[in-house]
Amino acid sequence: MILVTGATGTVGRLVAERLSGTGRVRLLVRAPHRAPAPGPGTETVVGDFDDPGSLRAALTGVRSALLVTTNPLAPAQDENFVTAARAARVAHVVKLSAQAVTDPGATDLVTRWQRDNEELLRASGLPWTFLRPRAFMSNTLGWAGSIRKEGVVRAPHAGSRNATVDPRDIADVAVRALTDPDRHAGHAYALTGPEALTPARQTEILAELLQRSLVFEELPPDQFLRGLLRRYPAPVARALAESSERGRHGSKTHVDPTVAELLGRPAGTYREWAAAHLDAFRA
Repeated sequence: MILVTGATGTVGRLVAERLSGTGRVRLLVRAPHRAPAPGPGTETVVGDFDDPGSLRAALTGVRSALLVTTNPLAPAQDENFVTAARAARVAHVVKLSAQAVTDPGATDLVTRWQRDNEELLRASGLPWTFLRPRAFMSNTLGWAGSIRKEGVVRAPHAGSRNATVDPRDIADVAVRALTDPDRHAGHAYALTGPEALTPARQTEILAELLQRSLVFEELPPDQFLRGLLRRYPAPVARALAESSERGRHGSKTHVDPTVAELLGRPAGTYREWAAAHLDAFRA
């Protein structure tokens, strides 16, 4: 059996969809009403990373698990999962991490948390695979409201290039790792898109696809931080602002061939991702 955590999130939901009908799959969710509709062979269980008992129950009988945690202010959540996975004798854990862990210059809270999570798994004795994506192309869905209402994109660092990756590619790699642990255990995969684009260029691509004029407005760093502080706890907001500033100096431009090598096809482009999600941006 395969366990998918984060099944209501961006990557976990895509993984759950791809695994549906392929065998026994268990989805761990906190809010069952938000879970994907279970397909053939799929069951949904309610649990929480802060509840070790629910993790032990969810991991019983599981051979391979996708671990997706999202709260850098709650490091005990990964610890609880790893402890429960060891007790359940899980044969393989696929951990969604981040490409920034390989950057010595990345010292923000979120990156340190992901590094610690990787070290936790390494020390656990559990076979592991690390997925290290660059920023998700789907992050630009955060622009959808202002595009629909005003025809405007507001983001920091107009010239900062980022080799963003299609979440669908991340999910495809995750499925391969989950279903073939003998091949993928012990590997850390850098997952990027096929090109590094600026937010200004992404805005141009959206405008071309929407066939309407869009304006890009560069946010000053202080204004960007204020927006983050409205959405996240202060330590997380500052970490995200620090990461954004680091990208301005070229730390996120590297294009890695791993997605194409693992999937046997080119990594998806931003234009392809945007075309598939264009309704979200339509007025």
